[in-house]
Amino acid sequence: MADKVVLVSTTRTEFGKGPARRDRAAGLIPAVIYGHGAEPLHVNLPGHEAMIALRVQNALITIDLDGEEHLALAKDVQRDPVRQIIEHVDLLTVRRGEKVEVDVAIVLEGEVDPSAAMNLDSPTVTIEAEATHLPEGITVDIEGRQIGEHVYASDLVLPRGVELLTDPETLIVNISAPVEQDLGEEPEAEEGAEGEEGAEGAEEGAEGEESSEESSDEN
Repeated sequence: MADKVVLVSTTRTEFGKGPARRDRAAGLIPAVIYGHGAEPLHVNLPGHEAMIALRVQNALITIDLDGEEHLALAKDVQRDPVRQIIEHVDLLTVRRGEKVEVDVAIVLEGEVDPSAAMNLDSPTVTIEAEATHLPEGITVDIEGRQIGEHVYASDLVLPRGVELLTDPETLIVNISAPVEQDLGEEPEAEEGAEGEEGAEGAEEGAEGEESSEESSDEN
């Protein structure tokens, strides 16, 4: 569980691309808080502090809006595809003790056997846990694992109070033999054929020169 993160925010009263661009230029990030049947709250988050907080997947944030605190979970962070700056954030209102469904990352620990290759088939799994006790990731120990070994969702060691919602038979990690790449060298026969064609061309050129010389002598 991470330390409590509080973002002192302001109410957003103007909407549209123009006002949103002005807000971002002023170092703010437009956001909306929704959930539990309440009217959505449109806010501006402090840009620098919000970017730091949102580095954590499923960040749990306390929004201080005019002195009133709103506990919220970052559900959707929209970024510029080129510059990767945060353009908008969707925040889901949660209550302490309330269980929520989220996707969490698989975190690999260790190295497989030197003769093997590791394939991460499922980088995330879906879990249900209390909103205030969401794990940042699920650790999988792959130290020394050999060719032919597999890790399925049912093999994951989950923190206390966390329920797996992903199909238990989902393949998470597959340990296989390394794939050897074919460099695609050209067959020697083809090279020889090219050499013969080159030689024939040279012979034809020589014959042409001789014919030209003979014709010149005759003249």
